[in-house]
Amino acid sequence: MAPALAKGTGSEVIAYDRSGEGRSDDVPGPWKAPYAADDLAAGLTQLGITKDVLLVSHSLAGEIATAFVQQHPQATAGAVLVDANLPPFFTDSETARLVAANAPQIASLKKAPQTRATRQILAEAEDYGPVHRAYHALSWPQNIPATAIVSAQTPFPTPADAQLWRQAQQDFVAAAPNCRLVTAERSSHNVPVDRPDVVVSAVQDMVNQVR
Repeated sequence: MAPALAKGTGSEVIAYDRSGEGRSDDVPGPWKAPYAADDLAAGLTQLGITKDVLLVSHSLAGEIATAFVQQHPQATAGAVLVDANLPPFFTDSETARLVAANAPQIASLKKAPQTRATRQILAEAEDYGPVHRAYHALSWPQNIPATAIVSAQTPFPTPADAQLWRQAQQDFVAAAPNCRLVTAERSSHNVPVDRPDVVVSAVQDMVNQVR
């Protein structure tokens, strides 16, 4: 997708592996979005990129985008949030339900031999409840445009969770005048694979908006 985005927008496109993922080093301790946003900011600074950043963030990376825009509003031109974890979703009741639903898997992983993948899952699960209750209180800056792309299927098989996910995306865009919602029809949560055309189109529109 990066080559298509670069060609379609005439912009420099940077993709990277988050800590603990791909070829990046592991970082001990809990995973928290502000730490990941610090990593992203440091990498961009090393590349000499300190302004006009357009974030394209999928799923969990929505939390990184939200942390980044809170910490570096002057560097951020806009964002395309692809079926992303957004603050309105993580109500107290939903966060408690997610913690309870994932508890058996987390307990099993703690007992099993550790791999890089399981270490990352455990890092993301640590303090999940308090972290996401705090995340729920955050809001997107009013002056930074964002497009939220929601998948047709959502990440959840249960109707109640899926509806809350859709509603959270709607609430997110309704809270700021510079935000809009796009639905990726015929798509699972993996929108970049199922509907790359929707992502490319949203990014092109955002580039044109912020230029």
